[in-house]
Amino acid sequence: MTKSSGGAMIVVTADQIRSSSRGDRVPAMLTALESLTLGGRSRAFARTAGDEVQALIADPADAVSAVRLFVREGGWRVGLGIGAVDTPVPDDVRAANGPAFVAARAAVNESRGGAQDLAVVTRVGGAEASAAADDVRAALDLLAFVWRRRTAAGWEVADLVAEGLSRQEVAARLGVTASAVSQRVSTAAVVEADAGEALAVRALTAALG
Repeated sequence: MTKSSGGAMIVVTADQIRSSSRGDRVPAMLTALESLTLGGRSRAFARTAGDEVQALIADPADAVSAVRLFVREGGWRVGLGIGAVDTPVPDDVRAANGPAFVAARAAVNESRGGAQDLAVVTRVGGAEASAAADDVRAALDLLAFVWRRRTAAGWEVADLVAEGLSRQEVAARLGVTASAVSQRVSTAAVVEADAGEALAVRALTAALG
């Protein structure tokens, strides 16, 4: 017998856009998603049906990182579902069920009408949780707007900064001047995006109830 768990979780479901003309990009996307270290009650991304992938995520920071990877890769609609999950939770996400999965499916459908191909749907009750889910959607839309405009050079600098390198160290690694690094950091909105990710994580934490 299964029952819904007391603690809400996040289901991230992503559907490839125009797969018939772009080919199957699921294997490459799953490889990119392997960079996420999902622990605890989380279940790793897997192909669920056709050109769709899905994961069960406990840590809001991991969910935001996953959205970043989908946006960076391009060509994906992403839905975040927030809610309870049936327990016991199976090892394979494809065998899992619960309100969070229903919410994620609704979010993917809703994302088709969004400017950034993103949506968030919650099955957690209460006005505060609902408002927090709206905040998550707003924060992720703004982040996606920034991420989609980054060049390869911008992502290169952002990745090195994320590793903890100073701007002088980034400059040495890339063989450019520190001022050139500062310009790339500014153009790529690295500082602003980092702040936006922190905001999205806080909102998603609140949405979990």
